[in-house]
Amino acid sequence: MINKTLEKDASGHVTLYPEELEDMWHVYNLISKEDQIKATTIRRLQSESSTGSTTSQRTRMVLTITVASVDFDPQVGLLRINGRVTSENPYVKMGSYHTIDLELNRNFTLVKPEWDVIALERVNDACDVTKQADVAAIVCQEGLANICFLTQHMTVVKQRIETPIPRKRKGSVTNHEKGLQKFYDQIYQAILRLLNFDIIKAVIIASPGFVREQVYQYIFDQAVKTDNKVLMENRSKFVLIHSSSGHKHALNEVMQDPAIQSKLADTKAAREVQALEQFYTMLNNDPDRAFYGINHVLKANEHGAIGTLLVTDELFRSADIATRRKYVDLVESVRNMGGDVRVFSSMHVSGEQLNLLSGVAAILTYPLPDIEMEDEEEQEEAKQN
Repeated sequence: MINKTLEKDASGHVTLYPEELEDMWHVYNLISKEDQIKATTIRRLQSESSTGSTTSQRTRMVLTITVASVDFDPQVGLLRINGRVTSENPYVKMGSYHTIDLELNRNFTLVKPEWDVIALERVNDACDVTKQADVAAIVCQEGLANICFLTQHMTVVKQRIETPIPRKRKGSVTNHEKGLQKFYDQIYQAILRLLNFDIIKAVIIASPGFVREQVYQYIFDQAVKTDNKVLMENRSKFVLIHSSSGHKHALNEVMQDPAIQSKLADTKAAREVQALEQFYTMLNNDPDRAFYGINHVLKANEHGAIGTLLVTDELFRSADIATRRKYVDLVESVRNMGGDVRVFSSMHVSGEQLNLLSGVAAILTYPLPDIEMEDEEEQEEAKQN
């Protein structure tokens, strides 16, 4: 953060300088329709000469636009913001449309008519250097590996490796073995290129069968051969765990394993998974203390019964201000009554799961069996009216 100015009515602006891919995810979650963005941008300008010929050239300028739409590409960290120009400029007419590309390592200013508690927390989170990517995961099966980074708010597939492995033939396994060696080496090279052990607290290798043991063995055989001291010093960070497949979605079951949870006890990703697991356990064992869907959760909140609120950040990105306000008010209300609030990232596997439950759920401090009955009665009344 370069600077921040907030007024008494909660309006104001912040100037930010995104340095990491995760920073762009925070920015994407911060920007709402009708906010204003001031940034350096490039616009193609056409000019006509006295002879009538036209030439065009790309000109760099600073523009302020009122946000109409936002597109985010999480793989390259590019944010594309479209809107109307709202500041005087010698090159561009007021009210004309322009698209600003926000990129890493270029600062910009975000102006909001209201900085609510969720937006302010997001800025503080983004600026906390202790909260960067801390877990790497290699989810693999024979011939397929996904190398993922689990940051505070995202599960990013950094590289997908697919290598055809020839089948074992009667009397000859040479081609099969060669194929496996090539596959393991691609994983090894990716680890050398992608992993920064100064930041990463744990490297999970997950697979069905014995693939994880073979990958692990190959990595450290190579490390010994090439005298790779960094890998050898960080050997204790590697955790081997079973998964049902080598696909990204298998990460969710991996994260629920107690061995992983103890290793990642202080990471946000593990806390989210634990909260979701507690919700499912409560839903099975004591369903009157576990509700999902906004109507049931709001009713539970009216009774002051929410112990833990689970909500995905996607709900705060609603283009409808009243909808966003409803979820912000719910978060503030639960906190004011002493409840715990977990804001899940919709780009984490746990957030994807919560989105399947409408994006909002609650674990209650005491049972409320009447909520569903009240809901049924209201629906019946609505039908009669």
